Amino acid sequence: MKITILQQNIAWAQPAENLQRANKAIEEAPLSDLYILPEMFSTGFCTNPEGIAEKDCLSLRWMQQKARQMGAAIAGSVATEDGGKFYNRFYFVSPDGNYTHYDKRHLFTYGGEHLHYQAGAERVVVEYMGVRILLAVCYDLRFPIWSRNRKDYDMAIYVANWPTPRIGAWQTLLHARAIENQCYVAGVNRVGSDPYCQYSGHSAIIDPYGKSMVECSPDQECCLTAEIDIKALEAFRQKFPVLDDADNFVLTPAENE
Repeated sequence: MKITILQQNIAWAQPAENLQRANKAIEEAPLSDLYILPEMFSTGFCTNPEGIAEKDCLSLRWMQQKARQMGAAIAGSVATEDGGKFYNRFYFVSPDGNYTHYDKRHLFTYGGEHLHYQAGAERVVVEYMGVRILLAVCYDLRFPIWSRNRKDYDMAIYVANWPTPRIGAWQTLLHARAIENQCYVAGVNRVGSDPYCQYSGHSAIIDPYGKSMVECSPDQECCLTAEIDIKALEAFRQKFPVLDDADNFVLTPAENE
């Protein structure tokens, strides 16, 4: 499966402009099976979502249209208002326009995200082209138990607005998640700035050995493509069965809430 990561700048609270920017980036990218955009790609990371979060599904409708046009999946998160509540909602849209969504579980309390958004309660794995994909958003990356591979996924996607002062943690944790979960990892971060932070990108696709297959240059919009090999992953897991030796424990609802 060919995957293209789209490291982009995001105009603050300007969905129409950002969708046009994303559309252009996909049009100019190599033909792929999956295109991945950053967290809140249509608005920027708005921790005060009133008047900014989408309630008309504008971005989702664009993703569905683009997925059908390209014959490929489109993934990325959107600030969404649904039923009077706000969600940092990660959409994975298939080529036929059908979609799965994941609501960000770990809200970024340091930035006040928890004051306005509803935390997701369900871990989501979507299957596409025979690849099982874990969906995750930004701060989720810091919580390895949430991302723990229960032999139920082959690749994890982390979309983010991860600021420059903590970019070392982003890079280290992406590689750690790939190694410890014996999986491919695609991490897609933004560049540019918003009213609160500066972002330097460092988006990457990482193989199960923890090696970067492709990595975007910092502070630049870019798109890079890599092809993942599920047969090679399966052979690696059979030869070196790390996941078989994982500690056997289960989180109870009380611990997880």
